[in-house]
Amino acid sequence: MTDHSDIDHVSGKSTTGHEWDGIKELNTPLPRWWLTTFYLTIIWAVGYWIVYPAWPLITTNTPGLLGYSTRASVAVELANLEAARGEKMAALAKASLADIEKDPALLALARAKGRTVFGDNCAPCHGSGGAGAKGYPNLNDDDWLWGGTLDQIMQTIQYGARSGHAKTHEGQMLAFGKDGVLKPDEIVTVANYVRSLSGLPTRQGYDAAKGEKIFTENCVACHGEGGKGNQEMGAPNLTDKIWLYGPDEATLIETISQGRSGVMPAWEGRLDPATLKAMAVYVHSLGGGK
Repeated sequence: MTDHSDIDHVSGKSTTGHEWDGIKELNTPLPRWWLTTFYLTIIWAVGYWIVYPAWPLITTNTPGLLGYSTRASVAVELANLEAARGEKMAALAKASLADIEKDPALLALARAKGRTVFGDNCAPCHGSGGAGAKGYPNLNDDDWLWGGTLDQIMQTIQYGARSGHAKTHEGQMLAFGKDGVLKPDEIVTVANYVRSLSGLPTRQGYDAAKGEKIFTENCVACHGEGGKGNQEMGAPNLTDKIWLYGPDEATLIETISQGRSGVMPAWEGRLDPATLKAMAVYVHSLGGGK
């Protein structure tokens, strides 16, 4: 150890008196302005803890002297926004779907509201732009399992498909393989026949006549003559090259063997009538509505 008054001969500065292996520590304290700023930030933080909500407790938090809450502030702003929209939303709730489409102001409101609600509730399955994904219908095209008119879209949104609602769409693709209705080779044959309906290539040696016979005996009841589909039963058109799960042979074999029974939730009761109408109008406007 050395005396605090020691001067480092290289830098000309005093040392702290600490020395390690012949290396002396220079006495270079932090600038006064920096220390002052640092202490002020500590005082500011303590004051912030006292004035604003800051410390979590077991079931709540310290409210702060001001009692300010950003969450409460946002809630007030949203309430004010809903109050401002209240009259227009009431008009939307009273108007029929046809009247909404005829009224430019109501139509603009419905589309704007519907777009927001769609993003919050429907986009996780159908995509932000309604383009869909495997197992989730594309809402931009003109291919509808249950119909694409405004009223039909509204009905599907309200009651869903296989949702458990009393008025839901109930159509279901049977599991012809799992239930033992068709043998594996028959499933392969009819899968290739289905591919041929939309002009897709079939495997070598495929028996077209046998495929048509199997299809007629087992599939026509739902999909109709020639596989044109049946919207009343939710049976898709097999000739339009629009596929919900995919057109490759392996996927079709899986569909025929295991069946398909995707669920569309019923939004009635979850969303108010005006919001349901807005969503129906928005979906109808995506490009595929009839």
